[in-house]
Amino acid sequence: MRTALAIARKELSIYFTTPWAYAVFTAMAALTAFYFMDLLQAFNDVQGVARRVGWAQMSPDFNMYRNLTDGVVVELWGSVLVITLVVTPFLSMRLFAEEKRNRTFELLMTAPVRPIEIVLGKYLGGLGVISATLALTLVFPLLLSVLGHSESGLVLEWSTVLLGYGALLLWGATCMAVGLFISALTESQMLAAFLTFCALLAWMLLGQVARRAEEPLRSALSYVACDLQLQGMIKGVLDAQSLVFFASVIGFSLFLTHRTVDAQRWA
Repeated sequence: MRTALAIARKELSIYFTTPWAYAVFTAMAALTAFYFMDLLQAFNDVQGVARRVGWAQMSPDFNMYRNLTDGVVVELWGSVLVITLVVTPFLSMRLFAEEKRNRTFELLMTAPVRPIEIVLGKYLGGLGVISATLALTLVFPLLLSVLGHSESGLVLEWSTVLLGYGALLLWGATCMAVGLFISALTESQMLAAFLTFCALLAWMLLGQVARRAEEPLRSALSYVACDLQLQGMIKGVLDAQSLVFFASVIGFSLFLTHRTVDAQRWA
């Protein structure tokens, strides 16, 4: 395990000593800020209408705008899920592909390190950088907590906010595991990023397909659709099924990565 941690520290040092990670951080912060301001404007507009006509006259579709947690933060987390899908491939693409392009993969394979330690080390390094990226989004609920106000005195329901943030971390960890596997298949970083993005996008779009499908296909697709699995946690409902599902995807992706690396070791 110490070897895996040493590899993870090396990966993190590479991330944080190159401009690429900071470009991703900037993109995450800028896109999240854009959606945050848009959601906050929509929240203020609905609140203004509600003050004039009363909530009793408002459509039930606007009930989420009664508080900042449901009207802004929960919706923001939903947007960050999509942003994470976009930025993660650019973080995971280099994990193995760069080693192959620089011809250091063969050197790594001849070192007295087991393939599983290499895979775990690189995954932990990637997990560290995606966690740091997602940590930037916590600034926005903190701003609401400090600058917002509520008639009940509690600006945000932090249990819902943090559970939704936990869903983001779970999704980020899953995206990184998928990206790690695809990076192990090629020496082209751009190809690894493109294939990872396509795979994750197709996976996320399964939710839209499931909503239009008939039974029993709808139930099957709903179970494997990532956005439907995360929906409960985003809204503050802890679901053990979702935890098991994503843990299984991460474990399976790491298993495939290990098998790929092990096969290439003897190729």
